[in-house]
Amino acid sequence: MAASSLRCIAFAYKQIEPEKVQCDEDDLTLLGIVGLKDPCRPGVKKAIESCRMAGVQIKMITGDNVFTAKAIATECGILSSDQEHGVGEVIEGSEFRNYTPDERILKVNNILVMARSSPMDKLMMVQCLKQKGHVVAVTGDGTNDAPALKEADVGLSMGIQGTEVAKESSDIIILDDDFASVATVLKWGRRVYNNIQKFIQFQLTVNVAALVINFIAIVSAGDVPLTTVQLLWANLIMDTLGALALATERPTDELMHKPSVGRTEPLITKIMWRNLLAQAIYQITILLTLQFKGKSIFNMEEKVNDTMIFNTFVFCQVFNEFNARKLEKKNVFKGIHKNGLFLGIIVVTLILQVVMVEFLKKFADTVRLNWAPWGICILLAAFTWPLGWIVKCIPVPKMPFLIYFKFSHTPS
Repeated sequence: MAASSLRCIAFAYKQIEPEKVQCDEDDLTLLGIVGLKDPCRPGVKKAIESCRMAGVQIKMITGDNVFTAKAIATECGILSSDQEHGVGEVIEGSEFRNYTPDERILKVNNILVMARSSPMDKLMMVQCLKQKGHVVAVTGDGTNDAPALKEADVGLSMGIQGTEVAKESSDIIILDDDFASVATVLKWGRRVYNNIQKFIQFQLTVNVAALVINFIAIVSAGDVPLTTVQLLWANLIMDTLGALALATERPTDELMHKPSVGRTEPLITKIMWRNLLAQAIYQITILLTLQFKGKSIFNMEEKVNDTMIFNTFVFCQVFNEFNARKLEKKNVFKGIHKNGLFLGIIVVTLILQVVMVEFLKKFADTVRLNWAPWGICILLAAFTWPLGWIVKCIPVPKMPFLIYFKFSHTPS
């Protein structure tokens, strides 16, 4: 019955003297054995598979006997049939406890299931994984889980069956007590991290381009193409509306297929540097060309040319916002119809820019533009899309990382 993931309870009796308080566990008459089934929830196996595809290793630490632990781990997908008899994959807490510190560090990666464990075993498992440099998350619901929850990088307690001690020791409370929610936490966590990277790449592109353009112009010509008000306006709409647009991207299943991020992984990756430098160099090139050769190329007045520089700079950021949606994917428009807020913010930004150029001329130090300059500004800015596609064809070497999850009770 234990091998079939049933928790076994034996019922037995014996006659004792009335004055005896305790009954020794010998010479008992067996009445029967009952097997209790605590089935895994429907979404647990899929959630564990999703975590595994995301580079997360699941470890089960339970107080059940080794037969029940093996059966439950196999049923929910933590332990496969070929691993069940593998050396070191399934151990008991006493065995892990008796290892030397060096042996624990050496073997901890290979342990998937620990049966008959104590709270100290759970704590030692977390400490060993952290010593090896892994990012560790622990789920638990009991008071005994509190030390492991507090020691872990991320502690997740159960909101329904969890004790107050466990909840206070954790960082996140799973309200429905379902392990599938852990996969959801992982997906949303990656989404937040990914959106932060998108905004950083987008904002650095704006700042690098503006800084270099003004520095080169003032050193060579003694005049800046972008005034203080124009820079403040660009930063205002890019910092607020741009951040809101990129922060509203919802998580996708693609995030669960990406490699995990390690402790030493920089926030600004090589891919982000590749993207932002390419866009910044393009913006610097066209804006400096407008600054020094725009009047002769387009045969326009100086004030019109200055307004075109400001207008092109802002439109480049608006078009580059689409590129920032996808750090690695070439198709930056995929799924954009599902994010109405992003499209709405783009429209609002464009309207505000038109108002700034056409109606707030004195405040923004601009002049009204006719259709030809507007078309030139939009065309120059729109080239950031094919440029982004070309740049993403350039391969960037990657370093794989692995994040470990460990949960301290049976996922059922």
